[in-house]
Amino acid sequence: MRRDELLDAAEEILCDQGSAALTLSAVADRAGVSKGGLLYHFSSKEALIKGMVERLIEDFDQLMADQPDGTYTERYLGATLAAVRTGRLRRWAVVTSASGNLFLLAPLREAMARWHREGLEAEPDPVTSQIVRLACEGLWDLASHDPELNTESDLRTLESRLRALLAPA
Repeated sequence: MRRDELLDAAEEILCDQGSAALTLSAVADRAGVSKGGLLYHFSSKEALIKGMVERLIEDFDQLMADQPDGTYTERYLGATLAAVRTGRLRRWAVVTSASGNLFLLAPLREAMARWHREGLEAEPDPVTSQIVRLACEGLWDLASHDPELNTESDLRTLESRLRALLAPA
């Protein structure tokens, strides 16, 4: 059993049943492994949650790296839309709801601060760039709660409008 499959199983439990249902036994059952098999990769529930947090940060950083050239905010917008289109953003709500432990959420908070501060001063219009980044946050949140809310046509329209805001005057 691979680590990612265990993390997927944990995320499915959180989406289907909520954070109260997230136990090591439930994750092992969902993944079809023994509890010992799960413990080989994650020694505790906290380690499992930490693994989910680390993976979502790595995933979004990779989406950012995969974006074509452009300003940081243009790449941020592209990465957000890529995540929404592929359904990868449910992890944000899942992991946040999974942990009331500020220590476990610290890496996510650091990543969010980095994503929202990085390159802002180099943008042609930092305030507009900040507005677009905040709009991306709203899109992430909505996609986490209702993935069917925006059609592909809706997403193209939103992307066009947000990119137009970023275009130099």
